[in-house]
Amino acid sequence: MGDSPFQLDFDDLPRVLPLFPLSGVLMLPRGELPLNVFEPRYLNMVLDSLGEERMVGILQPARSAADPIADDARLLSTGCAGRITAFQETSDRRLLVTLTGVCRFRLGQEVDSGGGYRRAVVDYSDYKADMIDDGRVQAVDRQSLLRALKTYGAARSMQVEWNSLDGVDDEVLVHQLAMGLPFAPNDKQALLEAPDLIERGRILTALLDMAALQGDDESDDAGTRH
Repeated sequence: MGDSPFQLDFDDLPRVLPLFPLSGVLMLPRGELPLNVFEPRYLNMVLDSLGEERMVGILQPARSAADPIADDARLLSTGCAGRITAFQETSDRRLLVTLTGVCRFRLGQEVDSGGGYRRAVVDYSDYKADMIDDGRVQAVDRQSLLRALKTYGAARSMQVEWNSLDGVDDEVLVHQLAMGLPFAPNDKQALLEAPDLIERGRILTALLDMAALQGDDESDDAGTRH
């Protein structure tokens, strides 16, 4: 195990994951993804996961689709495993869940779950480096990223506490922006599949530049509704 009793080592990652397909939603290692779970199949999935490793695989359908995503929808081959680190029941039978990203994976053969949701064998071997918190090791071009963010924010009248970003390390900054901003599903996938933090920062900067030129046409449809 890792330094914390809740921290997984690479060899402890489960080889079979329940799958939560979500269009336009991105989870990255150590990023926190809030989910509002109400579909019966995914309520079953969360409850089953709480009794096991608390791990769920987030990935996108191959074609963008509104909820609910069909049971037989083809899925993209790269996703990210997350651990349920918080959950709350509501009076109207929903679960408010927080997933914390752990490690990306390649999708393998699907297996029967018996709970109405999808499960699959996954392969983490290409992404062992995800288990290393390298925000202070891999330095992104922070100056270019913040310049692009300021231009993007001005185009959308965003209120940003710029001073609050000074003490945020590169990985946290890049991952929070990548996960939280309303980029298109294919752009979210490009951010997920970036080989390292430096390249993810470059992609994010380019997306911010392009979005600023397009104006305020995008809507925040990457909300956590499921």
